[in-house]
Amino acid sequence: QVQLVESGGGEVQAGGSLRLSCLASGSIFIFNTMAWYRQAPGKQRELVARITSGGFTNYADSVKGRFTISRENAENTVYLQMNSLKPEDTAVYYCNGVRGFPRLEVWGQGTQVTVSS
Repeated sequence: QVQLVESGGGEVQAGGSLRLSCLASGSIFIFNTMAWYRQAPGKQRELVARITSGGFTNYADSVKGRFTISRENAENTVYLQMNSLKPEDTAVYYCNGVRGFPRLEVWGQGTQVTVSS
C-alpha cells in the first residue's frame, strides 16, 4: 500500500512562510484527490486544501489567498505553500490521499507547524 510522509513543518514567526511536502511511496496517480488537513489542540481535524488529479483546487476560507496546494506527479509529491502565517495556523498538518473506487484512503503521520506571535 502507498504510504504518505510529510515534511517541512517547524516553528516560524507570524507573517512568515513554510512549505510542506507530502511524498508518496508510490505513484500519486492512484488517488483521485489529495489534500492537506490540520488539527489544533482540542479541535477537530479540518480540511485546509484539496487538489484533484485534474488539478482542480479548493481551500478553507481561513487560508484562501495565503496557502497554495500543488502536485508534482513526476516526483509523487504534493506541496502546501503557506504564506502570511498566523498563530491560529498552529496545528499538526496531515497529508491525505483518497481514491473513490475501489475505496482507498491513506493518511500521513503528520508534521507540526507552530506560528509564534
